[in-house]
Amino acid sequence: MRSNRRLRWAAIPIAVAITIGLAGCTPEQLRGYLPGESGVTNHTDRIVGLWTTSWIVLLAVGILTWGLILWAAVVYRRRKGQTGLPVQMRYNLPIEIFYTVVPLILVLGFFAFTARDQAEIEAPIANPDVSIEVIGKRWAWDFNYINEDVYSAGVQAQEREADDELDTDALPTLYLPVDKTVEIKIESRDVAHSFWVIDFLYKKDMLPGRSNYMYFIPEKIGTYAGKCAELCGEYHSLMLFQVKVVSQADYDAYVESQRDAGFEGQLGLDYNVNQNLPGVTGSGEEGTE
Repeated sequence: MRSNRRLRWAAIPIAVAITIGLAGCTPEQLRGYLPGESGVTNHTDRIVGLWTTSWIVLLAVGILTWGLILWAAVVYRRRKGQTGLPVQMRYNLPIEIFYTVVPLILVLGFFAFTARDQAEIEAPIANPDVSIEVIGKRWAWDFNYINEDVYSAGVQAQEREADDELDTDALPTLYLPVDKTVEIKIESRDVAHSFWVIDFLYKKDMLPGRSNYMYFIPEKIGTYAGKCAELCGEYHSLMLFQVKVVSQADYDAYVESQRDAGFEGQLGLDYNVNQNLPGVTGSGEEGTE
């Protein structure tokens, strides 16, 4: 009779694990509830793989741990008529080695796979097809298309008075050609911001006086939402933009439209708020020391 009860209690964590495994067949769960879809850039599937594999391993460890805790609580519970304390075990060398070595292996494994994927994501692209400078400012974005020598000066997100919804047509828009290697140079004009294209599953800090870089290949045509991911002041929530990944022909047409509209040249650092940072001259340009 007692063995049947133990089997029933042991079956609970197994049933929970099977239920979770079967429920994981939906697309959202297979992606670990990350936004977007597969193949948005050449890095997104790698990021999703690292994320979901980590959760699967952690879930397995959690189920095993919870199962052992419940099993011990049920099997070794105080029964009617029992008094005193059970036999106290001071040391169990095999168990202590087990719960020291296994977590160490898990931590080293997580570190190794994370370092491998981060190195791949951060690897510079030699001779990128497109070089763009993204400059964050309170509370909008400027885009310099370096190769094409045109620019786009953005404004803060605007709300329509009629329905209090955002006017997406007025958002700063970054255009990228599909299947081309892209280098993005990231700058800030004032305070710390963070450049985040949500469906790209990666963001990069924008720090005053320092240049950061992102390298990737957009692989799927579409419009993607972006925002500042670093609290930067009163209208941080309205520091929004969008990214349009388009065909090469549409990208060339956009560049020509900017040139025809008079947005030729580059927006320099002379618009920066911080003009007295180390290595910066009075005109706002970087100097040499």
